[in-house]
This record gives sequence, C-alpha cells and structure tokens, in this order.
Amino acid sequence: MLTLVLLSILALAAGVLGGIVGTGSSLILLPLLVLLYGPRVAVPIMGIAAVMANIGRVIAWWREVRWRPVVAYSIPGIPAAALGAHTLLNIPVSLVDGFLAAFFLGMIPLRRFANRRQLRVRLWHMAVAGAILGYLTGLVLSTGPLSVPIFTGYGLAGGAFLGSEAASALLLYLGKLTTFQASGDLPLDVVERGLVIGAALLVGALLAKRIVRRIHPRMFTLLIDGVLVVGAVGMLISLIQER
Repeated sequence: MLTLVLLSILALAAGVLGGIVGTGSSLILLPLLVLLYGPRVAVPIMGIAAVMANIGRVIAWWREVRWRPVVAYSIPGIPAAALGAHTLLNIPVSLVDGFLAAFFLGMIPLRRFANRRQLRVRLWHMAVAGAILGYLTGLVLSTGPLSVPIFTGYGLAGGAFLGSEAASALLLYLGKLTTFQASGDLPLDVVERGLVIGAALLVGALLAKRIVRRIHPRMFTLLIDGVLVVGAVGMLISLIQER
C-alpha cells in the first residue's frame, strides 16, 4: 500500500508534466514500475494508467480537439497497437528492457530531426504514422515524443495539439489493452494498480491546463529529452538487475 501511495504521488507530478508537453508521464513511471513488478506486469499497469491520463487531457482540451487527424491516425493505429502488444507478450523479458532503453535514447535524435525538417503533414501521412507508431506503442508503451512532431506538423498547437494527440493515444491504448485482456494479462490486482496510478495522472493532466500557456517552447524540448534519458537509464538498470 505504501508503495502504491508513493507511486501515486510521483504519478501526480508525471501527470502534470504530461499535461504540459503532451508526453512524458509513461516514460517517467514505466522504468520504476518495471523495477517493482517486472515488464510483464508493469506494461499493462502503465497501459491502464495511460488511458486515464489521456482521458484527463481530452477532458481538459475537449473543445479544441481536431477529430479528422485523430480518426486518420487511429483507424490504422488501433490494430497496429494490438499487434505490437501481441509481439510484446511473446518476446523475452530481457529483450523488452533492452529494446525500451534503446528506443528511448533513439527517440532523442529522431524527434529533433523531425522538428528540424518541419514537414507539412497531411491526413494520409497521419494514417501512415498511426500504423507505424501504433505498432511501436503496443510494443514499447509510449511513443509520445515521436507523435509530437506528427501532430504539430499537421498544424496543431496548444490545446488543439494536446487534446488531439491525447485522443489518438487513448484509442491506441484501448486497442493494446484489448490484447492484454484477451491474453489474460489483466488480472484484478493489475487493474487496481493501474486505476490508482491513472487517477493521479488524470488529476495531474487537469492541473496542467493552468500552466500550459506559460511554458516557453524551448522548455518543451528540454523536458522531453530529459524524460527520455531518465527512462532509458531506468530500463538499463532493470536489465542489469535481471542479469
């Protein structure tokens, strides 16, 4: 119980961060959850919590959500996320940790490259990105730092970006959780932990709305890169402990 309380406090702070930059809460919490419960349990817990975090962001920015890019991104992204989750459940645990660490670090240059190119993203681009990032979401849980340039490239900013990206992520996570449920990887204790942590993330996302417009754009970049480094270090520590 004490562990869950401490996780909830951390989740509240992570929810605020995720509500400000549109990503980061999963990347902060997942390494700690992996250390505590192992990746097979941690990923479903974080999946449930992430659903609630995205619900919070959608509620906060409901009136500004742009549904056309959300639908274009999610239609191919939902089955792709389910396929990624199926892959996750059938590969060695140590491989999951190593892949997560490499993925977090690899997203730093990839995200910066995408931001520098400033490509104009259209609806069909959203569909292609949804399929690719949907599979990766199913496999590694969070691809928020990569989806950020996709949605901003479509021309979304501020509340429209935060709400639309959250709505898309919410649909992808539901596809992933459906796979976990079908495979029997969502027992009651996992659901309970996910709901408790998710409630704190949801509250944090709602609190973040008040400070979103006060953050300098440069700070967004630094926050996301810092979150990625922390996440990668956490996964490497977990990998070392398993060996």
